[in-house]
Amino acid sequence: MQTTWLSQIVAGALPDERLVLATLADPLRAQAFDITPANVEQVVQKRSQLLRAVYPAFSEFCQTRLHLAPNQLLDTLWDFWLPLAMQLASSRQQLQRTLIQGILGGQGTGKTTLGAMLTLILGHLGYRTISLSLDDLYKTYHERLALKQQDPRLIWRGPPGTHDVDLGLTVLETLRQPVGQPIAIPRFDKSAYNGAGDRAQPELVDSVDIVLFEGWFVGVRPIDPIKFDTAPPPIETHDDRKFARDMNARLHEYLPLWEQLDALILLYPDDYRRSLAWRKDAEHNMIAVGQSGMEDAEIEEFVKYFWRSLHPELFIKPLLTPPTWVDLVVEISPDHSPGRVYRPRDLATHGKGQRSEP
Repeated sequence: MQTTWLSQIVAGALPDERLVLATLADPLRAQAFDITPANVEQVVQKRSQLLRAVYPAFSEFCQTRLHLAPNQLLDTLWDFWLPLAMQLASSRQQLQRTLIQGILGGQGTGKTTLGAMLTLILGHLGYRTISLSLDDLYKTYHERLALKQQDPRLIWRGPPGTHDVDLGLTVLETLRQPVGQPIAIPRFDKSAYNGAGDRAQPELVDSVDIVLFEGWFVGVRPIDPIKFDTAPPPIETHDDRKFARDMNARLHEYLPLWEQLDALILLYPDDYRRSLAWRKDAEHNMIAVGQSGMEDAEIEEFVKYFWRSLHPELFIKPLLTPPTWVDLVVEISPDHSPGRVYRPRDLATHGKGQRSEP
């Protein structure tokens, strides 16, 4: 029903009382986006205007990039992408400097799509936005070869220790305090060296208003090493626990990078194990169109390797509830769409048991 109302707004109709009530229907989501009974009519009015402004570009994006009909994502645009973009714009305006927004999420949680949609919407609001991935900060191919010789357990790029933290720190510090000349944004080519990957030509940008810094462990901090004594599978052997403890220790190197974040969004699947199925789907789709992709057995070993390094049950799940440094939680449904949205600090006022469990 809401899609019908939104389609009418796109066509030029004014929002009515039903849409106002629907915007308040989810108390936690409304609170997360600072919507109250007192301001909801004004919020709906502004959001409606923005919806009409971005719809042509949104429609083209859905069809060319996502291969979906725009109406399939109209609710997500209204309930999530638009209010989040408006919130980021407000935060940037209050800061009066570049906003560094962290986005933490694993495979299949929609980090890339979220970044693209926010960039599109924020552009209509007059804000220059770029996405920077933790992947863009990988050490060079030859540096990682040397690293693997030192530690043969680092068989894939991705875990703590495979990134150039100093490079990331320099880039984020420069973006926060621009010096009046073009800024080199590192980029990574995953196809180089037969898929091993290497640095690509940096992207030169002038001053930027908002940076979306995303990655599978952006903002993740070390935990008490004793937790590995009773870690969940696939951390099962003595060597597994040693590897997990070592990766945990390496997280200390990333803390100066996380200190550059102004806020952190967590994209959290209702079950972290969905990342395995999502990765298989992605690889199957690549193979179906003639590209190279991993077989299922290799995918399972690949995904479990990352669970051994930073297990979601140990490092991510505790961030859902206070005390936490996560500012906004977005639960990701099995179809990759955003579900419940809330600020962890608001959970206490709405009682326990609000979050869906695997």
